[in-house]
Amino acid sequence: MRMSWVMCVLMGTLAWGQAAPAAPPRPESAKPQGPPAPADTSASIPANAAVITVEGICQPQSRAAAKSTTAEKSTAPKSSAADCKTVITKAEFEKLASGVAPNMTPQLKKQLAGVLPRLIAMSEAAQKEGLDKTPQYEEMVKFARMQLLANSLQRHVQEEAAKVPAEDIEQYYNNHPEMYEEATLERLFIPRTRQADADLKDEEERPEKLTDEQRKEKEEGDKERTEQNEQAMTKLAEELRVRAAAGEDFLKLQKEAFEAAGMKIESPTVALPKIRRTGLPAAHAAVFDLNVGEISQVINDSGGHYIYKVTEKDKLTLDQAKDEIHNKLQNDRSREMMDKLNSSYKVETNEAYFGPGGPGMPAPPRVAGPRMAPSPMAPAAQPQTPAAQAPAPAPAARPN
Repeated sequence: MRMSWVMCVLMGTLAWGQAAPAAPPRPESAKPQGPPAPADTSASIPANAAVITVEGICQPQSRAAAKSTTAEKSTAPKSSAADCKTVITKAEFEKLASGVAPNMTPQLKKQLAGVLPRLIAMSEAAQKEGLDKTPQYEEMVKFARMQLLANSLQRHVQEEAAKVPAEDIEQYYNNHPEMYEEATLERLFIPRTRQADADLKDEEERPEKLTDEQRKEKEEGDKERTEQNEQAMTKLAEELRVRAAAGEDFLKLQKEAFEAAGMKIESPTVALPKIRRTGLPAAHAAVFDLNVGEISQVINDSGGHYIYKVTEKDKLTLDQAKDEIHNKLQNDRSREMMDKLNSSYKVETNEAYFGPGGPGMPAPPRVAGPRMAPSPMAPAAQPQTPAAQAPAPAPAARPN
């Protein structure tokens, strides 16, 4: 049975549904504990077995078959709609499913089976009304054909880009050894400034009517006090760095730093799990150039002051990193192919018709902001898997 007459509609609905971003997974504890999913028995069904039967709609025939039965129809008694049915075998359904979306999941196949009979019935009714002979239909088919071909090209580009030679993966691994280093670190965090005293905070929060001169004096006093606090914490960071280099315990030094800053919360954990160079902000990545046991210089940024100690260093093997490298090279190859296509044509539009700027002007590219230091207040990060990209660290917590 020919299925091309429903392909245009199905591609637009199901393919979009498959590509739509999924909702973030819920924690295991929040998932409803329902009955286990039934076993998949589709493989045991013969290829010629009927999997969908639509009664009331006659099976579509090819033109040759229609001509050969013209004489028979003229002499045969007319059949009612109840005698008509369209039967779709497993082989026909699998062929359609693979055309709509390769490697379609059982759940999507069930959705396809649910929508297919309705599409068959509606398209049959539309043909009886002659809607497939209208100029509007011809333009819709023309546009749908372009969409299908564009989707097919994108799929083809992805398939070709995925054919990354093993020697390219090995070469990339050898040319970027720093990207696959791992280190276990201890980190000391010193807040940028001291927390305001309780009495001073109450004074700042107390509503008072100040003259302009008094307000100016107060602002200057606040600024001077802030600068003094920041200088004191900067000096403390340097002192703690010297003590850390002398072998003092990081956890002890961390508690002292928070006490000096007037922090009322528990000091953060100093031991970080194994992390990659890309898991740190660019300003902190120089830590990976240290040897095991060495202490970094004080790293200052908007979040505060940081001191690192390297406790262990390792490197992913080629076998551990190959999937990650394959995915990166596949993305690079795919982007190069599409960039080459997009640069092969130019577009001119009539602004008198479409208005200034032309139709469908693309949104300006998003510019990533500066990377912030990992938050010392955040829970300890999970160890990175070779194929996972390090998430952007949260901004450093500020004192209350």
